[in-house]
Amino acid sequence: MAGMLNGAKAYQAQQRLDMNRLVESYAPLVKRIALHLKARLPACVEVDDLIQSGMIGLMDAASHYEDGHGAVFETYASIRIRGAMIDELRQSDWAPRSVHQNTRSISDAISRLSNKLGREPRDYEIANELGVDIDKYHQMLNDSSSSQMIGIEDLGVSADVIAEGGDNTKDKLFDTLATSKFKVSLVEAIKKLPEREQQVLSLYYDEELNLKEIGKVLDLSESRISQLLSQSMARLRSLLKDWCSK
Repeated sequence: MAGMLNGAKAYQAQQRLDMNRLVESYAPLVKRIALHLKARLPACVEVDDLIQSGMIGLMDAASHYEDGHGAVFETYASIRIRGAMIDELRQSDWAPRSVHQNTRSISDAISRLSNKLGREPRDYEIANELGVDIDKYHQMLNDSSSSQMIGIEDLGVSADVIAEGGDNTKDKLFDTLATSKFKVSLVEAIKKLPEREQQVLSLYYDEELNLKEIGKVLDLSESRISQLLSQSMARLRSLLKDWCSK
């Protein structure tokens, strides 16, 4: 019996040592993801806070990863790390309620106009539908962009459920959204966006350029790129509203 206990203790000690080594080895990945996410967030968000949350996500990944997940550890850990950062940001939401209300109003207006016009509405049409001038509408877009993470999670869909090897403990809603049908719907929705907004999304996500860099590529101001990015997400929410309301 004593031998079995000693063996169990030795195994647990080795497990802790292996986890510590894994966490230490992938700590730079946490910092890299934090810096990449910080570039998309307001100045009030501290990188150190993102890193602290990300380290919790990394330890969680190290505890739960199995070879059978179908993804290499770095891919699996990246999902957990970013998810932990986003969860923390959501819990400490800094945006006024009015900004969230405006974001929903923009998506609703786009949805109504799309149904009415049979096409994606233009900036001035959305502004008219909202009862504001074009400058006010652009300011609403800027406020929306600076107060939220721009990504799939803004559509009401967690990044974990889209990535291969996502968390199997997600509830039935997320399990449903984890199907390839959502991916197909997302791709089709992006194809319906105006060409300029598709370009911005591609440069932002595929090429991972920041707003300033995208502005240089497209010869537009950083503020205008922020507006286009925010507007493209509002359009996607409208196009994918059936998925997001399930």
